[in-house]
Amino acid sequence: MSLVVKRLCRWLASRMPGNGVRVWLLKRAGYVLGTEIYVGESLIVIDNDTDRGTVTVGDRVAIAPRVTLVTFSDPNNSRTRTLGPVRCGPIVLGNDVWLGTGVIVLPGITIGEGAVVGAGSVVTRDVPPFAVVAGSPARELRRLDSADVAPEGFKPLK
Repeated sequence: MSLVVKRLCRWLASRMPGNGVRVWLLKRAGYVLGTEIYVGESLIVIDNDTDRGTVTVGDRVAIAPRVTLVTFSDPNNSRTRTLGPVRCGPIVLGNDVWLGTGVIVLPGITIGEGAVVGAGSVVTRDVPPFAVVAGSPARELRRLDSADVAPEGFKPLK
């Protein structure tokens, strides 16, 4: 895939109405997306244009509007380049993850199955399965148990 196609698909996905179109464009940009996911408007994925598969999203994941997924970060041509390392790494969202509005996920983070990340949080380290985290940096608030999770085969109202 050409860099132009990846950039165009990523750009269009962040601006298109309709979840199905956004998901289709993100798949064309090289991201691995599960089934029955929701991707809110204005999703920003910051990655190295030559990378593929840097974002993996499980099944039934809900990504609210204005979420930012950062898989690659460097200071570019700044003279401070030697002060901080280049950070890069894939982002993995397990099945049934829910990212609230404005969440920022930094490079190399795995968010475990069934985890919930509160709006405006900055995720700087891995989130365990079925944890509820929030804040900047995101901290664990509680764990979900089986009574909190919908049973297998649950169909939400449309």
